[in-house]
Order: sequence, then structure tokens, then C-alpha cells
Amino acid sequence: MKFRLLKYLSPVLQPVYRQYLSRTRPFRYKDIHILVRPGVFFPGLTFSTGLLLNFIETLDLHGKTLLELGAGSGILSLSAASKGAIVTASEINHVAVQNISENALMNHIPVTVIESDLFKELLPEVFDFILINPPYYPQDPVNYDEMAWFCGRNFEYFDKLFQQLPAFYSDSTQILMILSEDCNIAAIKDIGVRHGFSFSLLQKTRKLGEWNYIFQILKVS
Repeated sequence: MKFRLLKYLSPVLQPVYRQYLSRTRPFRYKDIHILVRPGVFFPGLTFSTGLLLNFIETLDLHGKTLLELGAGSGILSLSAASKGAIVTASEINHVAVQNISENALMNHIPVTVIESDLFKELLPEVFDFILINPPYYPQDPVNYDEMAWFCGRNFEYFDKLFQQLPAFYSDSTQILMILSEDCNIAAIKDIGVRHGFSFSLLQKTRKLGEWNYIFQILKVS
């Protein structure tokens, strides 16, 4: 069952949600089977991961380099790698880092996994694709669980993101970000513009009354 977590459940991590994720849960996308450990973002209760998985199917990724920021369980990274991409999965949560490695090994899909706060531990490298399913609620996170939802009271996550992006970007890089109507899209766009980036809408999808938007992030020349 899908919940519309974004306004009511996810930000406050209500007891039923915490209880549901207090033990390891399986998740499947096509031929990829993963286990999601407690403390790792579970992709099955929100729409964003499924929409990105479907969008990835439309991309020619063979031989392309792809970085996923905040990879969680690794399902998006594994899907991209199964299509021939050379994938780096970055995660700040050390439990998620171990979980991604475990899932990659279980599916015999090669993925490079790095524990990092955004780009901090990555050497400067230009990627063909950068995939971002970001936290976007304006509240300060107090632990790794909350970092999957909260971007800081003043949207600090996005300020750091757009500040660091240029070292990993070229004119041929496709930066893909998914956002929900339930977040402050205007504020996030404003932060991007201050750092010299614009948003181009690639796809919008409505599920159970909620609009989700996939944007391509472009460097303004």
C-alpha cells in the first residue's frame, strides 16, 4: 500500500512508520531484489523512487558514468548499472553504505559505493549523469534517518549541493532531480539560480492527487 507520506507521515516519522521499518524489508524492481535494512530509506512507501526507476528505463546508459547522491538502499544505482552504466553511489549514512554494497553483491551488479556528505569525499570528476532524489523539508535533521527527509531549516542541503556541483559538471552532464508539489520548489529553484543553475521540467506525473516533477538541472552560461 502506498501512503502519501510527504505532508503527514515522512517528516515526523510517526510510530507506525518507524515500526514498519524497524526490521529488514525486501524490495523488488523487475529482476533486482534487495533488502532494506533498518535505518535506510525504504523506496516502497513513496512515489519518487518508482518514478525515477521508470524514467531510468528511457535512458541510454550503456557505458555512461552515473553518480547517485543519497543512494539509500541503492535500488536506483543498481537499476542504472544493470543497464550498462558505470555507477558511483554516494551516501552519508554508513548503514546505507553497507546496505548498498550488500545489495550490489547479492544481485551481482558492480557499483562503486562511497560514504560521503554529497560530494565531500569524491575526487573531482565529470559524470555523464547525476541522479538526485533529495530531502526537501525545511527542518534540521537530528540523525541519519531524518537526513532522508529534512534538508535543513534554511535549505542548507541545496545550498551545499549547488555550491559543489560545478566540479562534477560539464555541458554534456545530465543532472536529474525529482521534487514533489509538497515541497517548496520555488525556494529550491531560487537557491539553484543563486549558484548559476536553472531547472528544466522533463516530466510531471500525478499519483493519488500528488504531482511529482523530474527536472534537468542546467548550468547557466
